[in-house]
Amino acid sequence: MIQDTLPRSARRSRARRASRILLALTAMAALIGVDLPDAASGPPLGVTAWARPGADADRVGALFADGLEGGHFCTAAVVRSDDRDVIATAAHCLATTGTIVFAPGYRDGEAPYGLWKITGVHVAPEWTAGQDPDADIAFATVAPVDGGQTRRVEDVVGGFPVAAEQPAGARVTVIGYPRTLEAPLRCANTAGLFSPTQRRIGCPDLSGGTSGSPWLVNGALAGVLGGHEGGGTVPEISYSAVMGDQAVELYREAAVDG
Repeated sequence: MIQDTLPRSARRSRARRASRILLALTAMAALIGVDLPDAASGPPLGVTAWARPGADADRVGALFADGLEGGHFCTAAVVRSDDRDVIATAAHCLATTGTIVFAPGYRDGEAPYGLWKITGVHVAPEWTAGQDPDADIAFATVAPVDGGQTRRVEDVVGGFPVAAEQPAGARVTVIGYPRTLEAPLRCANTAGLFSPTQRRIGCPDLSGGTSGSPWLVNGALAGVLGGHEGGGTVPEISYSAVMGDQAVELYREAAVDG
């Protein structure tokens, strides 16, 4: 997604304005009688709203370049693995991994499930050699920043199963963290094929920082926000590389890496 080069103080100010705008729009919808579904069913298709805390949202987290003080720049999600220590994100989010940490369930400056450092990265050779957008997915292993060896991230928040080769017209739920907000957003819509190797979805407000966000089909990870145009150059349309055999092989490598 689009890079955000504003200073941190400006990002925070813009985040507060964006939060107020989103809340105001929600209130306006109620005032003019828009039919909003109940909490169980979620927002209507193609509508972006706050992702409420819960099993799905807590498995999704923000990636920080230098601890919580460094500001978050991408999104990742925990996936199931034998060693219970694997996350999925976009390959372009892990160009350098030195001080990157993952904060599942991050909200309002707090990391309720701890911080997790990256211990290994698995990307396709096509990404390493030429940043092929069709290979813009990565799986990484993580461990607690505090050095504790008994905890595994999947034990703490659970993990999504991985389901490749989903139908082109499947209903997809995206959960991600725009850089300008301090809580995740959620949007569900029917995805379509942009090309044989890329899917697209129409969801507003999925701006810079949502790269790596999980694309969930029936509760399983079927892709991540990335691929064409790095996931999209406008916040209304986002992309994901189609998860095929190569992505599944990367996942299997990561799942046995621990």
